[in-house]
Amino acid sequence: MDIQTVVGLVKDRLGIRSAVRDSYLTAIVNGVIEELTSEKGIVLGESNANHLIFVVDYVTWRYQSRDSEGAIPRHLQFRLHNLIFSAGGQGT
Repeated sequence: MDIQTVVGLVKDRLGIRSAVRDSYLTAIVNGVIEELTSEKGIVLGESNANHLIFVVDYVTWRYQSRDSEGAIPRHLQFRLHNLIFSAGGQGT
């Protein structure tokens, strides 16, 4: 998955126009991708739009909830479970 594409889409979703937060957003993107692949066993497809949008949404939530203790939103949890179960934990 192209990190810069994800960062660009996250910035678009958040309305960020400058590059001031790029390093922080890139670190969050790398962390989310590592979590999904290493911990959750999801193989993210380079050309899978569903995977791309999920990562963008998950990174956006992580960025926006960085100072809160709330649980993952239900819609993200539901989509994450679908990704895990869609290929028996092996991802596609």
